Amino acid sequence: MKRCVPLCAVAALLRCSPTSAEVASYLDKHDQLRHLREDFLVPKIADLPPSDLTLVDGSAECIYLVGNSLGLQPKKARKYLEEELDKWAKTGVHGHTEGSRPWAWAENNIEELMAKVVGAKAEEVALMNGLTVNLHLLMLSFYKPTAARHKILLEHKAFPSDHYAVESQIRLRGFDPQQSMLLVSPRQGEHTLRTEDILETIEKEGDAVAVVMLSGVQYYTGQLFDMAAIAEAGHRKGCYVGFDCAHAAGNVELKLHDWGVDFACWCSYKYLNSGAGGLAGAFIHEKHRDDIRPALLGWWGHDLKTRFQMTNVLELQPGVSGFRLSNQPILLVCPLQASLEVFNKTSMRALRRKSLLLTGYLEYLIQHYYTEDPTQPLKPHVRILTPSDPQQRGCQLSLSFSIPIRKVFQELEKRGVACDMREPSVLRIAPVPLYNTFGDVHRFVETLGSALAASQSQQ
Repeated sequence: MKRCVPLCAVAALLRCSPTSAEVASYLDKHDQLRHLREDFLVPKIADLPPSDLTLVDGSAECIYLVGNSLGLQPKKARKYLEEELDKWAKTGVHGHTEGSRPWAWAENNIEELMAKVVGAKAEEVALMNGLTVNLHLLMLSFYKPTAARHKILLEHKAFPSDHYAVESQIRLRGFDPQQSMLLVSPRQGEHTLRTEDILETIEKEGDAVAVVMLSGVQYYTGQLFDMAAIAEAGHRKGCYVGFDCAHAAGNVELKLHDWGVDFACWCSYKYLNSGAGGLAGAFIHEKHRDDIRPALLGWWGHDLKTRFQMTNVLELQPGVSGFRLSNQPILLVCPLQASLEVFNKTSMRALRRKSLLLTGYLEYLIQHYYTEDPTQPLKPHVRILTPSDPQQRGCQLSLSFSIPIRKVFQELEKRGVACDMREPSVLRIAPVPLYNTFGDVHRFVETLGSALAASQSQQ
């Protein structure tokens, strides 16, 4: 098995099995990014509501593999929040212009850090609103349907909010979603989309497509789309190309500027660790600085230098900055700043290198223990829905079990595992390179065995 090569080399060095915990310990010891975990708060098992302290040591850190849903809290988040609460208490309205993060432009001060994570120029990025709000704002300007070109291409089973947003944008323009939503589906019997099928659809239908709107990483399967190839194909047919990067930002190496992506948006509470409902991001390529204008206007899109003169004569900021509507909540800026400062201690390239090994290690252990065995037909087995090619996935693996998963999930929770369930049979497991360890992965696979045994004994 190809992914066994580095693991087998380590195992040979240690004179143990590649599945041994010693291998995980060795990889963690030699992980150059291991210190970044110290910048986050990992919940203790005793503090997790579903845990059963008769089964596990409550003082131990939980096995947190659900950063694809909500990232861990950066340790500095509390400090920054308390600073702003203290400033508000002591100086009141003066906090708008005073202190280390003046409220009137606090989000502007961290947009360069955000731009590094998504591969953009600082002036191409705005931190504002929530993901779906930003998607609507961008679509209002980029979706300009005509009788001949009115379709929006998106993946079948896109994240529900994306689907609803696209559907409503089509209706808003007087078109019928049944005719104007072009859904690309996996082939019969497959779970993920083939790049060639996406490109073929764009080539075949592109003359009628106004906007190609896909996710960067598919939320359910964990598939990483070839955004560069999709953008190039869409532009060749005269389409605007945008991406929902909710599961891609902070997860994989993005190059939104270099790829020529027209627009993108993302939330920041998953891999970007800003807390539930955190401040979202939007990107518009600099090539649209002068030809794309916001359809809806607010005073935060006015030039900062004259914004507070209140002339009611709009001096619109160019590009994505003009899409701002209102001042951003300072209490949402603080945790995002805390997280982005951790990202700034390394690079997405370095994180991606670790991620490939970390997820490859998870894949190897799952295949070793849970590949279907014809000689043991009653033994539960696992099929990995996520592409096996590391270049076509982020850190998440979607594991499809041969048995109903709810009881297994409950047993995992009792044992201090935080992961994500999609009934009837899928667990989404995301070892995040920023704070997860190889030890976490090994503990998870070991705990999964106990959870499976416990769930079967109850039947």
